[in-house]
Amino acid sequence: MSFEKDDTVVLDDKHSDYDGETGTITQVIENMFGDATYTISFEDGQETGVPEDDLAAADAEADDA
Repeated sequence: MSFEKDDTVVLDDKHSDYDGETGTITQVIENMFGDATYTISFEDGQETGVPEDDLAAADAEADDA
């Protein structure tokens, strides 16, 4: 699943300070091989260079929690 700017996603990266947090994609960077990395903005910061494999679409219910 690919993501677009302004999508709400959950980060799944145990090495990140934002692991398990919901954020918004602020930038999509595609490399010459067609793979994308993402910049995700969270309430208290951002994570850059996030591969698609480390992201999951956020449920609408998660935003209400």
